[in-house]
Amino acid sequence: MGRVTARRRVLRVRDGVASYRPDTLAAEEPMEIRVGGRPLAVTMRTPGDDFDLAAGFLVSEGVLHAAGEVAGIRYCAGATSDGGNTYNVVDVALARGVAAPDPSLERNFTTTSACGLCGKASLEAVRTKVTWPVAGDPLRLATETLTALPERLRAAQRVFDATGGLHAAGLFTAEGELLCLREDVGRHNAVDKVIGHALRSGLLPLRGTVLMVSGRASFELVQKAAMAGIPVLAAVSAPSSLAVDLAEEAGLTLVGFLRGTSMNVYTGAGRLLPGRPGAPRLAPGPAVG
Repeated sequence: MGRVTARRRVLRVRDGVASYRPDTLAAEEPMEIRVGGRPLAVTMRTPGDDFDLAAGFLVSEGVLHAAGEVAGIRYCAGATSDGGNTYNVVDVALARGVAAPDPSLERNFTTTSACGLCGKASLEAVRTKVTWPVAGDPLRLATETLTALPERLRAAQRVFDATGGLHAAGLFTAEGELLCLREDVGRHNAVDKVIGHALRSGLLPLRGTVLMVSGRASFELVQKAAMAGIPVLAAVSAPSSLAVDLAEEAGLTLVGFLRGTSMNVYTGAGRLLPGRPGAPRLAPGPAVG
């Protein structure tokens, strides 16, 4: 199996003094996802939790909804000319009766670690696919719980400590308990790994949970949260305009710039409650536009 990190010799310059030293980098390798032996997509990812990544990707695409729909997931041998296994090709076998992915989902190009939907950014496409609508999720979340999540997410990032080069996605309860954390060079991959873990553990839909991500909140991350039934998405950085549009459309609470005791609540503010006496009461409001 591929390594999560790699070592390289670098020239380090500090205060005008140069020296050579080893440096630890986050690994990035391609992974091909197949369904029933048929190639579906290639994504650039950090090796590790590959079965979760494949399963989560298929949840995000509306192919999978429950653990029982997966007959098995395996690495494909014979991926090299000499019949070896690169551990970079994963094949998902669907259970009997589960429909194969629509041919239109096939990616005829490589998905980069910075790209999730790769052009399929259509509100209508997501609206017709959501299995578990989140608008009616009764989750209520204390603001103090929410502001504690970035530090808890960062504290659990083991590979980031060694490389400084990975995104993280963490799934939390309404009380701030960390249920699952995954790291990857691609923020959408980290989210797919979390969702895939939930699928394989029989936890979907993820009602009453919060998805916390270390980077920005893009359209594809809102889409993935909605597809998994997650009612709250929080990010330490900014959302995009389309992410806000989709969150408002889906009834999902979207929080950006979550740092220290500050945050911007773009949609679904009615789910947030004051966490201590004297804290301002949050009322529902329209998306910031």
